[in-house]
Amino acid sequence: MAKGSRTKSSSKVISRAMRSKTPAERKRDGKSGVRSIHDVRFPNEDRVYRAARDTLLKAEVDLRREIERVAALRRKLRLGGAAHDFEFEEQTESGMHTVRLSELFGDKDTLVIYSYMFGPQMKAACPSCTSILDSLDGAAPHITQRVSLAVVAKSPIARVRAFNDQRGWRNLRLLSSASNSYNRDYHGETEEGAQRPILNVFVRKGEAIHHAYATELLFAPTAKGQNGRHVDMIWPLWNMLDYTPEGRGKDWYPRLSYTD
Repeated sequence: MAKGSRTKSSSKVISRAMRSKTPAERKRDGKSGVRSIHDVRFPNEDRVYRAARDTLLKAEVDLRREIERVAALRRKLRLGGAAHDFEFEEQTESGMHTVRLSELFGDKDTLVIYSYMFGPQMKAACPSCTSILDSLDGAAPHITQRVSLAVVAKSPIARVRAFNDQRGWRNLRLLSSASNSYNRDYHGETEEGAQRPILNVFVRKGEAIHHAYATELLFAPTAKGQNGRHVDMIWPLWNMLDYTPEGRGKDWYPRLSYTD
């Protein structure tokens, strides 16, 4: 369906929903002084709920505007330092081989790399990172229409691929940085060798590759009751729970399995 047709169709749906508020409801709200952003109503809601929901909706509108403002600042960010053309290990059906950072771009000029917390000394992969990649695996065919995407872990490539097969991922390009300093250089690893989750963006300009962005919110001071939240924008789990009355909770985190 063409973009214009989809927009027109969506407008008709919204228009029908807007008419769901009856004339009696409009008259009642007018008398009570309630001023809503829209006319959509849900079964059996009362004025107290609507007033509270409108207050929240105004905050959501402000948040939407702020998200776009920050995204625009990211787009305007000048390029960072030149990147070394690292060699990563990759395992495909044809066997194990090395691939350079420059080759990961393919026909795109932007490359996104997620650093996966799965080091050689770890007994198992990070459950939180795994939750992110469970979702990214489904989104990858869409993401890679516009940018290139790769996932880098410090464990040997055979171990990374074995875990990939266990999870049933089909669309992620998984690489090992076991033989290079990528993790240390781009802060997917501490000086002591502990693994960290971080998303880095690289841009190719001609023959040169530059670092463009990293989720540095990971390193910023955190407010009380908040963790880093630096990669939450790519993590559907928490965004979904934020819609619910229970929210994220204080002591629940994703696991590799819920049947053990």
